[in-house]
Amino acid sequence: MSDVVAAVPATATPNDYIESLSPEQIEHDQKIGLKAIRLFLQSKTSYDVLPVSYRLVVLDTSLLVKKSLTILLQNNIVSAPLWNNKTSRFAGLLTSSDFVNVIQYYFQFPEKFDLVDLLTLDGLRDIEKAIGVAPIETGHIHPFKLLYEGCIKMLESKARRIPLIDEDEKTHREIVVSVLTQYRILKFVALNCRETKMLLKPLKNISQLCEPKHISKCTMDTPVIEVIHLLTQNSVSSIPIINEEEKLINVYEAVDVLALVKGGMYTDLDLSVGDALLRRAEDFEGVHTCTLNDRLSTIMDTIRKSRLHRLFVVDEQGKLINVITLSDILKYILSGED
Repeated sequence: MSDVVAAVPATATPNDYIESLSPEQIEHDQKIGLKAIRLFLQSKTSYDVLPVSYRLVVLDTSLLVKKSLTILLQNNIVSAPLWNNKTSRFAGLLTSSDFVNVIQYYFQFPEKFDLVDLLTLDGLRDIEKAIGVAPIETGHIHPFKLLYEGCIKMLESKARRIPLIDEDEKTHREIVVSVLTQYRILKFVALNCRETKMLLKPLKNISQLCEPKHISKCTMDTPVIEVIHLLTQNSVSSIPIINEEEKLINVYEAVDVLALVKGGMYTDLDLSVGDALLRRAEDFEGVHTCTLNDRLSTIMDTIRKSRLHRLFVVDEQGKLINVITLSDILKYILSGED
């Protein structure tokens, strides 16, 4: 027995059609859409996600941290694979979190600051041990492995990106092919999988995406060093900025730390978040928000059109109530509604 959908006038809008669907039909379509997307991910390899042409920056571990930062900023990137020239092997992934660790280290050990200009990328291991944080990400996957496997590996390792490493058939030396990100995967799905339009269930009815999280917040007057501590303590990539009414007004991201490090500000970090944001690049992508009434189909359409890393959930007054990360969305796509 098939579900009966109420007739919709020819002049109706897409929203009118959605409103005409019964909760049972929406639930049914949601499950069908998710299953189709999973089958799509299982039919593609990680290599399929890569564009026809792209630029890849790989950094040698003997490079000075100061120079590596300059290279990242010059190429407008926030992460890069590391290569150990002595072993001729992949050595991990440098991200903005590593620069946050550097700031934390010199804040805790100011007497070591005289050596900052001599710090190399392979010296980051010692910094990680000294301040007790997770080591540089070293997980990777072969580019011809199924895209579904790459998604699973990212979620299991809690990594936002994963390098694709191949091997030369003759020399058996590793080859860094590219870096796969959660954003790139979700955009690939949004562009190529029309079943994302079937994900019409409101966020408020998806418990897996609406599970309340502890969200550390700051204001424009909060000292930057306090925000850096929050980034490290909570293992997050951003801290939302609110006003006195608890309304979301901006966000301070781990990548914003790069501008401070570039200016040599390792220890003098009493400046306010507001002052620090004045150093932010002009091409900042902005703060993306949604409400509990939004649907995943709309969010996937936003991912298709815009570059984003998270969505802050706000109420009708603009007050921050939750955050949905790309990891949350990817996890739901892989295991939701089962």
